[in-house]
Amino acid sequence: MPHVEITIGAGRSEQQLRSMIHRVHTALVETVGARPDHVRIVVTEVARTRWATGDVTLHEMDHQEEEQS
Repeated sequence: MPHVEITIGAGRSEQQLRSMIHRVHTALVETVGARPDHVRIVVTEVARTRWATGDVTLHEMDHQEEEQS
């Protein structure tokens, strides 16, 4: 029974998240032969102000990209 946990920065639409879930589900069924009803997927969204890489939050990165545009 495959169980996938996805952690992603908040800000995607419900449709984007639904599409991601669908594609991950399909990939597991097709690549490892998992029964469709046995695939479990958990998506955790993290506020962009609460996720940092190299001491810079995703929120700060967003604003840096906006300023450079």
